[in-house]
Amino acid sequence: MIKLFNLIENEVVKMISKKRLLFVLAILIVLISVFAYGQKQTQARTQAQLSQRMGITAADDWHKMADQQIIDMKNRLASPYMDEKSKSSLRVKIEQLQYNLDNNINPLDLSAAKFTTKFMEQAIFLFLPLLIIMLAADMVSGESSSGTIKLLLVRSVPRWKILLSKYLTLILFEVVVVFFTFVISALISGCFFGFGGWQAPVATGFKVLAGQLDTSTVLNVPQWQYALMVYAVAFFVAIVVGSISFMISVLVKSTAASIGIIMSTLIAGNFISYFLSDWKITRYLFMVNLRLTDYLSGSFQPIEGMTMLFSVKVLLGWAIAAMIVSFVYFTKQDILV
Repeated sequence: MIKLFNLIENEVVKMISKKRLLFVLAILIVLISVFAYGQKQTQARTQAQLSQRMGITAADDWHKMADQQIIDMKNRLASPYMDEKSKSSLRVKIEQLQYNLDNNINPLDLSAAKFTTKFMEQAIFLFLPLLIIMLAADMVSGESSSGTIKLLLVRSVPRWKILLSKYLTLILFEVVVVFFTFVISALISGCFFGFGGWQAPVATGFKVLAGQLDTSTVLNVPQWQYALMVYAVAFFVAIVVGSISFMISVLVKSTAASIGIIMSTLIAGNFISYFLSDWKITRYLFMVNLRLTDYLSGSFQPIEGMTMLFSVKVLLGWAIAAMIVSFVYFTKQDILV
């Protein structure tokens, strides 16, 4: 146990010396600042347009502004240029907005709490995985290409323990990334929208069945609780993506190739879920199942029949398989040659 702890400590020191984590945090600060500023400008512009048309402000009566948004979206449904998937997605948004109206939940108010949650909901399927890839892609391949892996293997420590220490270090840094994403989002957005909103009600538990919104299992929870749910799901996604990236780092000795493989796979997932949604096999691909927060918010699912439990099982299966392949390959291959 002591040796494993020492190995983990050594891996943490190496990760910090690479300044990879600082680079990731710097990217978070810059992008969150840009997104928060953009959201502030968009909110002000939208409210100004609706206020000009209706002669009110969001503070006066957000119900009327939400009603007007529903009317605008219904008008968009009449467009002959929208495909059926886009129409189904828009219908779901209309029904959700109507549910919020009926239950006196203000969907137009933007606070630090809501921004912090919405940012992760959008980041979970691409941006967050890219940050994890930056940490995981060269944990083994980097040492293989530089030859430093040989120095580890000549020590009287089992190979599986060396690899386990690297993997546990990766999980530790994933915790740090998800935690600081929450903290940085809350602090920066608080400067733009105020630091409140954590007790505001949020409707969660929507289901989309055959293109229709099912509200029978909806629960109204405070924003802080919903935020914890979103970030817990995000951490699970980070572990899955990290495990797969870690496996590729073990299998491929080139760091550049390792990063290229996993990044192209993630990007391909967006095209597959949209253009090949009729193929049942696509639902078993890990990148198609990364949008777990969509199940919490009740967003439209492009692939019919997928559920939260199904996606969790698929992702968990990929993570376990990635770890089995990593440990079997690392312990069997002749690295010293």
